[in-house]
Amino acid sequence: MESIIVDDPVLKNAADTAWRVYRARHPDVDPFDSRRCLLERHLLRRREERESDAEELASFGIAYLHRLPSDGC
Repeated sequence: MESIIVDDPVLKNAADTAWRVYRARHPDVDPFDSRRCLLERHLLRRREERESDAEELASFGIAYLHRLPSDGC
């Protein structure tokens, strides 16, 4: 799966951080789970709506991931 945010270092950092935190709390989630793509899309939309730094975006991303169904997408 190719990342959709590789050209934006702030988005990439935020997505990587949010994904690491989420997977640390959910070790059964595969690194290539479809939720990663959903996270990236969510953060991309969020960044387009409002300028945010990587830390704020990562927080939004973690909250978003916790709202997703636990059985995958």
